[in-house]
Amino acid sequence: MAREIIVAKNAGFCFGVKRAVDITLDYKKKEGKNTYTLGPLIHNEDVVKRLRSQNIQEINRRDLDKLGPGDAVVIRSHGVGPELIREIEKTGATMIDATCPYVASIQKKVQKYHAKGYQIIIVGDKDHPEVIGINGWCGNTAIITKNGSDLPELPPKVCIVSQTTEKLDNYGKVVEIVSKKCSEVLTFNTICSATKERQESADELSKIVDLMIVIGGKHSSNTKKLYEICKRNCENTLFIENSSELPDWALKDQGIGKIGITAGASTPDWIIKDVIDKLRNSGAEGGDKADV
Repeated sequence: MAREIIVAKNAGFCFGVKRAVDITLDYKKKEGKNTYTLGPLIHNEDVVKRLRSQNIQEINRRDLDKLGPGDAVVIRSHGVGPELIREIEKTGATMIDATCPYVASIQKKVQKYHAKGYQIIIVGDKDHPEVIGINGWCGNTAIITKNGSDLPELPPKVCIVSQTTEKLDNYGKVVEIVSKKCSEVLTFNTICSATKERQESADELSKIVDLMIVIGGKHSSNTKKLYEICKRNCENTLFIENSSELPDWALKDQGIGKIGITAGASTPDWIIKDVIDKLRNSGAEGGDKADV
């Protein structure tokens, strides 16, 4: 039985992640300074290893005092709060802001409406660096919730934003619950359009395949959500970081007619290609992007 590979129409690097990687590599090439990223630049270990091979290392917040004027530090696409920016500025190091413009827009909204007296609610993961950074722009006073089930007593005026990679369903639930409790509710659906498109195309593709493969870093929030969406539709769903994690049965089982592939926002094209090539070498055909 011939096997067909279908790649989701929207898969892989998003605008913000690609921009952060390009900014970092361009700066290193032009300036040649000691270049560090504040934490892993993206949630993909293969990409981080490539950056290390070009002498771009990660640095933690607690080690910022080791930086000086001869160094450069990159703020990754997730962004940070104003307090951390001030800490970097004090070191004298060059600060390269690679915050995703969509994330920066959320930060500005939160700062603006917090100053106007609104209680900020962020729909997302309280431990995710993007959410931690956004919270910093309202003095770390935001209420953070995944789906509104754990909301405390709320004041009359609230402003709701979302982590860019959150599920639309979760955002909708929070807006519905809060709207019944508060008299003045400002809502900003700040889920990135690329995230929405990636989730929709993965959802559609996973309904028509025998095996769905989701490629991305194990710590990537948006990739985990893609896996959850695909798993609902296709019990035979794999979550892998790269081609080395493809199990033998996925390569050899001739009962698998159609194989779907999607990838998280931190997954570069070359990792997706490696997976497709390994599947092709096992006898599967295709690999072009689908119209779903």
